[in-house]
Amino acid sequence: MQQTKNFRFGDSEIRIPPINRKWIIIGIVVVIGLIFLSSSFYQVGPDEEGVVLRFGKYVRTTEPGLHTKIPFGIETIKKVKVKYIFKEEFGFRTLQAGVKTIYSSQRFDNESLMLTGDLNVAVVEWIVRYRVKSAQDFLFNIRNPKKTLRDISEAVMRELVGDRSVSEVLTVGRTEVAQRAQTQTQKILDTYKSGIKIVTVKLQDVNPPDPVKSAFNEVNEAKQEKEQTINQAWEAYNKAVPRAKGEAEKTIRKAEGYALNRINRAQGNATNFIQVWKAYSLAKDVTRRRLYLETLEAVLPHIHKKYIIDPEIKGILQTLPLVQGGKK
Repeated sequence: MQQTKNFRFGDSEIRIPPINRKWIIIGIVVVIGLIFLSSSFYQVGPDEEGVVLRFGKYVRTTEPGLHTKIPFGIETIKKVKVKYIFKEEFGFRTLQAGVKTIYSSQRFDNESLMLTGDLNVAVVEWIVRYRVKSAQDFLFNIRNPKKTLRDISEAVMRELVGDRSVSEVLTVGRTEVAQRAQTQTQKILDTYKSGIKIVTVKLQDVNPPDPVKSAFNEVNEAKQEKEQTINQAWEAYNKAVPRAKGEAEKTIRKAEGYALNRINRAQGNATNFIQVWKAYSLAKDVTRRRLYLETLEAVLPHIHKKYIIDPEIKGILQTLPLVQGGKK
């Protein structure tokens, strides 16, 4: 049985009760149990993958959810976000994103200042968005994935800009440069087995250096005016030429219709004349009477006044009033 121990500190005396070894053992067991439980389970987030290491060596990759591992540091876990889209900015930095984005006023000419193929200088700013497609490769195949990605992207962009003239980089060649930069960067990363998937490469802004920016702007304005004039001329051409072709086609069709009508009428008249001649040959008197009556039938409706004189009356002078209403 343990005895109570007393300790003096100056004028004070402290009494320490005896310690029960049973409770000490229970406490140690509880602590070990808590450590065991806390180091045996781990949670992987919905956008993550868990890479399990056993004494620092890769063992397996786990999906999102609750998992177990060997406790007491024998197996450790590294979580990698595989569904999150990361972003790297070149030539500029975003301090605060939002409705009104705030950019850093610091210059990054060592990244953005590039020499073009025609020995001009351009300031190129771009964004690389990427995600992790293999957590294992991302952790173990390259030492510093972020720096490696930035170095590769900058090298590829300098090569592409150096193969083109400054006007291409500033205007029509921007889309092609971005697409080829994405393709070539991805190809190099796959060669390194980096586990990185490039989502997109976007040229944020391409400008001439500040000392010559005004001159470049004037040149671009002149080119835009030239393009506008050409487009207006093509617009006028596309309106006038189809209209002229349509009118010409309409005139041709009208003439063809008129010619066809005249031919059909002539053929009809000729056919009618032949039929009448054949009928006349068979019965001349009847045909003459029929023609006479048909002619009268066609002429008489157009005569306003008709005078009928009896041919049997003789000896009386027939007179007609020469003035309307009987007036002389």
